[in-house]
Amino acid sequence: MRVVTIGSATLYRGEALDVLDDLARSPIVDAVITDPPYSSGGQFRSDRTQDTKAKYVQSSSGNQEALQNFSGDNRDQRSFHFWSALWAARALAASKPGAVACFFTDWRQLPVSTDYLQSGGWVWRGVVPWAKIGSRPQMGRFGAACEYVVWGSNGPMPTERGAGCLPGFFQYGSPRDREHVAQKPVELMSDIVEIVPAGGVVLDPFMGSGTTGVAAVVKGFRFIGVEQDEHSFEVACRRIEEAQAQAMRALPAMPTSQAELLA
Repeated sequence: MRVVTIGSATLYRGEALDVLDDLARSPIVDAVITDPPYSSGGQFRSDRTQDTKAKYVQSSSGNQEALQNFSGDNRDQRSFHFWSALWAARALAASKPGAVACFFTDWRQLPVSTDYLQSGGWVWRGVVPWAKIGSRPQMGRFGAACEYVVWGSNGPMPTERGAGCLPGFFQYGSPRDREHVAQKPVELMSDIVEIVPAGGVVLDPFMGSGTTGVAAVVKGFRFIGVEQDEHSFEVACRRIEEAQAQAMRALPAMPTSQAELLA
């Protein structure tokens, strides 16, 4: 296992179940916000066992050559539910009472995702659609333009979270120059992390290229990310380091007299 600390972010290159076990020894997480492997991409077993670029990248997508396949996306439905419930339960054990879970999924895996969230011990709170602007239309049928955030909590939620009223629907286009097959827009993740209490800790056990971490550190949260694939881990480290620098630049300038006292 490799551990990299970048400002308020701690990033692990390793297997999610192992890292979650370690984190559960001292539960500090306020929100688990993650886009796990869906094991989706088709109606049949042969569809699911294709590599991830074949399943999820359209031929018209930009930056195709730079995208890498990622692992863990070829399970059948029974093993997908078992594995997902396992990591969801370990994420729960790493979380504080009242912590929030936000797990992405697509339409094929939406039913089983609401199941595994509850099998893992979370209280199911609802489903929030993300409508992808510019999705490919389908002649003679309804478009499949949405992915979904299945969300819940670790037991009862505190009435005073300081989050205000959050939307029940998001509408953003997919990133044009993405660096991960399943990369989400930073704007979308910035909206989702608004559910985290001020000064809270965000955990993403499948951080991919680090978009959740980018949104979290820019908003002033602590971030814990886990990624198994080396290429994605390196991309996440770079992007989160850039986000930390952006967050530092956004801080108000210290008065000259105060700066002299600290010198």
